[in-house]
Amino acid sequence: MKVLVIGSGGREHAICWKLSQSPLLDELYCAPGNPGTSLLADSVPIAADEVHELADFATSLKIDLTVVGPELALTLGIVDEFRLRGLNVFGPRQQAAEIEGSKVFAKQFMERHGIPTAEFEITHDAEEVRRAVKKFDGEYVLKVDGLAAGKGVIIPSDEDELEQAIALFFEGGRFGSSARRVVVEQRLEGEEISLIGLSDGTHLLPLATSKDYKRIGDGDQGPNTGGMGAHSPSGVISEDQAAALHENLGRATLEAMSAENRKFQGVLYLGLMLTEDGPKVLEYNARLGDPEAQALLLRLDDDLLPVLAAGAAGAFEVDRLGFHPGASACLVIANEGYPGKPIAGDSIEGLEEAQAMDGVEIFHAGTKAEDGKIIAASGRVLNVCARGDDLGAALDLAYAAAARIDWPHKAMRTDIGRRVLL
Repeated sequence: MKVLVIGSGGREHAICWKLSQSPLLDELYCAPGNPGTSLLADSVPIAADEVHELADFATSLKIDLTVVGPELALTLGIVDEFRLRGLNVFGPRQQAAEIEGSKVFAKQFMERHGIPTAEFEITHDAEEVRRAVKKFDGEYVLKVDGLAAGKGVIIPSDEDELEQAIALFFEGGRFGSSARRVVVEQRLEGEEISLIGLSDGTHLLPLATSKDYKRIGDGDQGPNTGGMGAHSPSGVISEDQAAALHENLGRATLEAMSAENRKFQGVLYLGLMLTEDGPKVLEYNARLGDPEAQALLLRLDDDLLPVLAAGAAGAFEVDRLGFHPGASACLVIANEGYPGKPIAGDSIEGLEEAQAMDGVEIFHAGTKAEDGKIIAASGRVLNVCARGDDLGAALDLAYAAAARIDWPHKAMRTDIGRRVLL
């Protein structure tokens, strides 16, 4: 099969890594790719948001299957365009991808269908935000409506931080049209986990449990990011408990989407908070989480390619997926300054030494190749991943590998997974 992976981050590198192991694979392409994916796939110099150009490329090469990584391409309608041209693609259509593309839609969707979530208010300007937060007695979260690369959630701790957030949303222009509406919702307490499954439009294939860490600093301090680390299993719930959540929340979501003529075909991600009142949905994603995907694909024993091809065709041929019984961990190494203004441009040292460690895989997220060197080029730079017999072993190995990698403005968390091991 000829396969095209769309995207340029660590998630897409991990997808290419897993697909490259399939005996069904003949040719693998990645658009636009990165220095890591270029070792596994032919790089295609087309950005992930250039929908028509990507469709032209896939048509010209008669690509058998396209796998869409990033959310922006999905919300721009890339699946609709590919299907219009008779191309097989795994991912939700634009109307279904709105479940991630609009926080407002997602919250109102959950409200309509009785899917448990936090109480919320929809606001359109600074005064409406100030009025809405009073409803939650200081325990609230602010979320921009549209896509924001994982950085559109702010949890102010006082009035000054509230005003800073309001200025950022409505005056700073950082989020553009994504902040035309802002969701103010009750802040939930509990343990957060990621519940991810693959859908062919009717059936749901649950992935193993996983947990990611969104805050930039140790102890879950500082602003939200696109994710600073992840591990699988979650260490919080059992596989039986996860199966029940997939049945009660995942399948309920698929059925509700179909009832609204938004049949969902692709990756369905539920970010859950396990509260004293039961699990509640924090957010939906319409694609694999990043960095959860890296940890999950490291554990996946089954061949991913035929599963995604069957999902794109609308009929899974298996009813469950097999995962390595141990554990996996993924550490995100970023540039200092992320998620604000990262200090980029340093040459990375120790990469080959770390990659050579048994049980370690390193996925490129924000690198570029320059004069024979690998450069730390953006916010999140590398994903250092490892597999072990248990979570403690996987984390220890990942941290040992990460210690061998260095550049002047390297930044990472030192406590990924530690709390669930206590």
